[in-house]
Amino acid sequence: MKERYEFHVDSLRYLDEQGYALGDLPEVAEDTDRLLSAYANMVLARTFDTKVIALQRTGQCGTYPSVLGHEVIGTAIGQSMAKDDVLVPYYRDQAAQILRGVTLTELLLYWGGDERGSAWAHCPQDLPIAVPIATQCCHAVGVGTAFRIRGEHRAVVCCLGDGATSKGDFLESVNLAGAWHLPVVFVVNNNQWAISTPRSLQSACETIAQKAISGGLPGHVVDGNDYFAVTEALETALDRARHGKGATVIEAVTYRLGDHTTADDATRYRSAEELKHAWERDGVKRMQNYLHREGFWDAEREQALQADCKGLVETAVKAYLATQPEPPTAIIDYLFETLPAALQAQRDRLVAGAGGEQ
Repeated sequence: MKERYEFHVDSLRYLDEQGYALGDLPEVAEDTDRLLSAYANMVLARTFDTKVIALQRTGQCGTYPSVLGHEVIGTAIGQSMAKDDVLVPYYRDQAAQILRGVTLTELLLYWGGDERGSAWAHCPQDLPIAVPIATQCCHAVGVGTAFRIRGEHRAVVCCLGDGATSKGDFLESVNLAGAWHLPVVFVVNNNQWAISTPRSLQSACETIAQKAISGGLPGHVVDGNDYFAVTEALETALDRARHGKGATVIEAVTYRLGDHTTADDATRYRSAEELKHAWERDGVKRMQNYLHREGFWDAEREQALQADCKGLVETAVKAYLATQPEPPTAIIDYLFETLPAALQAQRDRLVAGAGGEQ
């Protein structure tokens, strides 16, 4: 006897490309202050992004991954999480981190190569930025396991890109999250490109969200440029996690409007026409259009916001550039509680080379 198992992956969208409502909006649409705060954070993240790229181009910052095109997803994450939840970020989560309390100066320090930028004063339990692909998924289920053992009603949000879902770390983590009913929300930022590998070659799956099925988890597809869709999916998944109902995979579909990092040149593998079409679906502009149409926004407010964001970024840049670098011995001092003899010898040579004790 043959049995057939059928599964369901839903897709959610509330706004069209021009910011018009496609139907009734979720409850969050009634919170005007939250909507205005969300838009302000998107603009701040984009302003910050532009400045960091300029700093990198002039040798004042290290290789940097642009957040351009991902601001809606990060903002929805940052607003939806509770203070005692834990964010497990990858390298394109600046918009979420800002709302979690990471300062712009801390972000600049990190991308400038100073690990003190990972010592976040206002959200110390959030994990550091993960540059290796998908390794953070394993860390997320570890944190989720701790919450479950302690009986804590907290959630973990693990962010990753579409390319990361092809790694064993992600698939193993989804399996464990399902088997142990862990309070983890995996947010897949499907920006259509895993560096130069397009989504069409990344996986034969019709959706990335359906990979959740292998772990017995619900998988949802949302328009990653639609603030309302991303927020509703996140808040539903977070509520599920905090109440012991297990993990969720959310595929937020957007587009990487910039290069993969400042070490990349995306014009080598994608067309100008494709990029032009992606800009027409930009989530920040979509949100701005919606606010304008509802009477919550105007040109004067936009001008003031742009000025405020530039001021905040410039203040952070000044603090970053004025920060004195750590001594050369810092590359060794924080690796072990008790320094091994071989590293002690290396440290001694660093001290001697610097001309004195550090």
